[in-house]
Formats: sequence, structure tokens, C-alpha cells
Amino acid sequence: MRLAFISDIHGNLPALDAVLTDIATRHIDATYHLGDLVGYGPWPNEVIERIRAEGIAGIAGNYDTTVALGHDTCGCQHDDPRHKVLSAASYRWTSAQVTPSNRRFLASLPFRLDLRPLGGHAAGPAVILVHGAATLNTVYWREDRNDRFCRKMIARLGARDGDAILFGHTHKPWTRTVDGRVLINTGSVGRPKDGDPRGSYALLEVGPEGLDIGFPRVTYDVARAAEAIVAAGLPTELGVFLKTGGSL
Repeated sequence: MRLAFISDIHGNLPALDAVLTDIATRHIDATYHLGDLVGYGPWPNEVIERIRAEGIAGIAGNYDTTVALGHDTCGCQHDDPRHKVLSAASYRWTSAQVTPSNRRFLASLPFRLDLRPLGGHAAGPAVILVHGAATLNTVYWREDRNDRFCRKMIARLGARDGDAILFGHTHKPWTRTVDGRVLINTGSVGRPKDGDPRGSYALLEVGPEGLDIGFPRVTYDVARAAEAIVAAGLPTELGVFLKTGGSL
């Protein structure tokens, strides 16, 4: 079975459209999202509505949860004071834009989703989806996390040998195996932070012999997204961030 996983779209409709078009060429059995549909980008409602129209099941990211529940901040972590200011401005704008219907949809998204691609009554790996980590969707499961942290998250999720755990939140794609559990960060569709402005998602092929993992990158109209950010009254730097793949 071939599965696609998209995460951290962040209100970037051109990136989402391009990634879904790419997925459609790959004979995928199902697509899932790992949250953060909104935030930073100028199309929060349009992204939610595209996900709903496509029937793409998924989970809540930290931005989705905080907007849905009316929190004061998105729960994002920023070392740079300027990024913190931009994040706050984006959160205020997004919270004001999301419609009541879409807010209810965000509130309905589960924290985690467990898949059995080879069937619920057959041997085969489970695929476990969370946004950030097993404890909170605001916690960053970065590539440099040590094995002790990873084992704690694996135990919390109940993952067994051969299972896969997928997440996003850091906006950087990577994979690693710890004690036979395959960890996969999908990267970000709409706001990459790894220096590559192209949208990122994860492909996972699940078969009797194991897992095959890929991270396609998809070019989209970044200039259109940056111009729409300015037109919406959001900070110009958010468009610069898209063009550079993660820097101002």
C-alpha cells in the first residue's frame, strides 16, 4: 500500500494545490494530513475547505488547536525575537479570519491517528500519526533529539518493532530508526525551514517486507504566495521566509 502524508500547510494554498497535483500522479492509495492547516499563510479558510473537499483525514496541529480553542498564542517556539513577533502577528490575523464552521472543523481533529495499512487483522506494521510528539502537539521532535527522548515518545505511543511514527511541526524532513521503530518527519508543504522553498511531503510504501520511504519536493508559485501575504496585510517577512526556505 502506498500512502502520502502532508503536514504544516500553514494557509499556503498554491503549495497545497501543487503537492496534491503531484500526489495524484503517483498512484497513491490514501493521503493523510498531520495538522497545522492554518497560520502564517493568507488562505486559512481555503486550505481547510480544500482538505475537507478532498476528504483527507488527519490530525490537529498546534496551530489548529490553538485557533480552534481561542488561545492567546499558537504555542510555537522561537529563539529569534523577530520570529516571535511575526508569529504573534500571524496568529492574531489567522484567528480573526477563520470562519466559525472551519473553527469547528479544526476543533474536531483528533490528537493522533493509528493506521493499519495491511489490514486490522493481519500481521504488518502500524502507522501512527501525531503532529509534534506523543505528549503535546507543541513539542518539537527534532532530528537531533537523543535516543532517550525517542524511546520515551515510542513507549508513550505504544509503537512496536516494525511500526512507523510520522509527525511534522519542525518543517524539516528526516527519517531515523530507533529500536526497530521507524521515525519519519514529513517536512512542510507550505512553510519549509530546511533552506529549500519547495513543498515537502512523505511517501510511505508499506508491504510484507517492510517500509519504503521517500520525500518528494514540489515546486509551486512562491511569488504568488508572497504577494498574497502582503495583500492580506500580513508582515512582508513572511513572504521572504517562503522564498528562502526558512530565513528572513
